[in-house]
Amino acid sequence: MNAIDALLNRSSSPIVTSPGPTKEQLQMLFRAALKAPDHARLRPWRFLVIDGNNRSKLGAIFAEAASLNNKRELSEQEQQRYQQLPMRAPTIIAPICCIKKHKKVPEIEQMLSLAAGVQSMLLMAFALGLGAYWRTGDLCYNALVASHLGLSTTEKLCGFVYLGTKVEKNTLKEELNIEDFTSYWGDNNKI
Repeated sequence: MNAIDALLNRSSSPIVTSPGPTKEQLQMLFRAALKAPDHARLRPWRFLVIDGNNRSKLGAIFAEAASLNNKRELSEQEQQRYQQLPMRAPTIIAPICCIKKHKKVPEIEQMLSLAAGVQSMLLMAFALGLGAYWRTGDLCYNALVASHLGLSTTEKLCGFVYLGTKVEKNTLKEELNIEDFTSYWGDNNKI
């Protein structure tokens, strides 16, 4: 697949199944991520791969965190729901922003660098024929989840990238009208 096809046709695959990506495919995803724009070459990122039985461990952490968030014990059904969240994919990548103090590079630029890296991973997954979906949500920003994943106080979890084999063909999203989102600065001309 060429870059233009990947850029114009990539879409998320919210439902994936086994098998997950191979070690070689994961290496390609990470190589793509590490090409992200990176002001001052801070390399403000790291990635955790969660697969196999570690997904069940993550599910238990999710259930515990949700219980603490809700300030009550979860029902059996709620517990099972949280425990099953990581089982949606055979492989999960947790992108982590490693915030570095720098006089010229604020935190937001470092977060944007990581986000660009994750987008590159998603494009590579699409090019390799993998299904991929980037999810965030309350658990992503939860201190207990961050602690269990080994994040330091200067690191931020930026979601979970679920990876596996596509269950259904990618459906092309509606083509957005470029003129609805663009203009030339200083006059009323449209692109």
